[in-house]
This record gives sequence, structure tokens and C-alpha cells, in this order.
Amino acid sequence: MLQRILPFLTLIALAAALALATPHFLTGMNLASLFRQTAVINIMALGVTLVIVAGGIDLSVGSMMALASLLGCMAMERGSGIAAGILIGVAAGAAFGLANGVIITRMKLNPFIVTLGALGIYRGLALMISGGVPVHGLPKEFSYLGEGAVAGIPFVLILLAVCACAVHFLLARTRMGRYAFAIGSNPGAAYYAGIPVAFHTSAIYAVCGLMTGLAGMVESSRLMTGQPTSGQGYELQAIAAVVIGGGSLRGGEGSAAGTLVGAMIMGLLSNGSDLLGISPYLQQAIIGAVIILAVFLDELRKRRMGAAA
Repeated sequence: MLQRILPFLTLIALAAALALATPHFLTGMNLASLFRQTAVINIMALGVTLVIVAGGIDLSVGSMMALASLLGCMAMERGSGIAAGILIGVAAGAAFGLANGVIITRMKLNPFIVTLGALGIYRGLALMISGGVPVHGLPKEFSYLGEGAVAGIPFVLILLAVCACAVHFLLARTRMGRYAFAIGSNPGAAYYAGIPVAFHTSAIYAVCGLMTGLAGMVESSRLMTGQPTSGQGYELQAIAAVVIGGGSLRGGEGSAAGTLVGAMIMGLLSNGSDLLGISPYLQQAIIGAVIILAVFLDELRKRRMGAAA
């Protein structure tokens, strides 16, 4: 039980410590900036949660985000309209995720290798299509997606809440969610139980790609440009958010709420370090140490469970 609530306790303790350490932490401007900065990783990590629950991994989400958002921005630059541009970016992400899933399941390849290769493919395509040049000339109204507010609440925070509720519902209330846990826990047993493992695994990667495409459009909205180099290192942050939030790299465990907490812990570490004047290089080391600690605690818990059994 303590293992499950530890991320929540860590988040509360970290927030309280920062509130005491600096008076700038609890200001409305800083909190709004914190939510906007972490929203992209949060949305992407929610999609990665599904993949990790199903026992997979996706190292390509960072470059996938760049390519999907680039295609959406190029469409808007050429006059397709904001709604159509966002839809194109999201649909492209879903298509790339589906491609990953189909290759993994049909060719029976290790997801680590497939998505590592896809990382290079998507990044290379983004640079080829754009010529390495960012896409500018986007409609001014597009900035509302990442920077707008509703009654003082950042719009991106509302969007994140909707995405989190959708992923929670998918995992807790749908057949795909139940099958994801079953596949992640024991894919062989899931197959012999009659679960269409290949179909649902591919669908889960497609949903992850969809969330990644949406995260990419939010990022482009904040920057008001389509960057072919965006998303570098985001895949590690997204995976770390899932693990810190209680997900297991062995599969079969994870939740939307836990992932949000994990992403917020990393966001608070980064934001607090900036407020306290801590070197960004040290920030990376701190976050890396937190990731190792989270994985160690998960492995320790599993060993104890195995010994008890």
C-alpha cells in the first residue's frame, strides 16, 4: 500500500518544501507557467502509460511528436485552418503509433528495437520534409491551445484533465484496458485465454501515438512554430513519469493518476531548481537519480512479493 501512495506523498512533500524555500513558488504566474510547461510531457506520458501497462515501450514518441506536429503546422501554414491542422497532427501521430504496433506484433520484434529505430526514422523524416527549417506563419488564434485560459484556468490544464479522465476510463472501464493489463502481466496466458493480443497491442500503440500528436500540437501552439528538432529527450521524460508514478517496466501496472503525479514531481524538481538557482546540469542528475530510485523500489517490491508467494 505504501508503494502505491509514495508518489503522492513525495509530490506533497516536495511542493511543501518548495513553498517554504522560496516565496515565488506559490505565485499564480509561476503555477500557471508550471502547468503549461509540464502539460506536453503529461499528455505524452498518459499515452506511454498504456504502452507500459501492456508490457511494451516506445522510445520514438519524442521524434514522433516532432514529425506529427510539423505536418500539422505545415498544413496550417498552407491555409488548411486551425482545426484541420490540429486534426492532421493528431491523426499523423496515431498513424505513426499504429505503424510501430503493427511492426512489433506482425514481425514479432522487440518493441525496444523497433521504437529505437523508429526514433531515427521519424526524426530524419521531420528534418527531410522541413529541410531543417522551422515552420512559421501560423494563425495567431492557434496560440490559444497552449497559452489560452478559461476563467483564469490555463486551457491546456483543462485539456490535460480531459486526457487523463479518458485514459483512466480506458484502463478501468473498457475491454482494451482490461486486456492491456492482462497482456502486460503475461502475454502468453493472455493469448491462450483468447485475447487478440496483436490487435489490442497495435491499438494501444496507436492511442499512444494519438496522445503524442496532441502533445506535439500543444507544444507548437506554445512556441507558435513547427520545430523539426522538438521533443528531443521527451521519450525518457515520459517513461520516467510513468515509472515514478508507480508504473512497472515489466508491464501489468500503471495508472493515469500515478503518471500525472510522476510528471508533476519532475516538473516541480525542474521548476524548483530554477527558482532556487540550481544548475540545469545538476537538475538532470537529480531527475536521473529519482528515476533509478523509482525503478529500484519497484523491483524491491516485486522481489518481496515473489518471496512471499
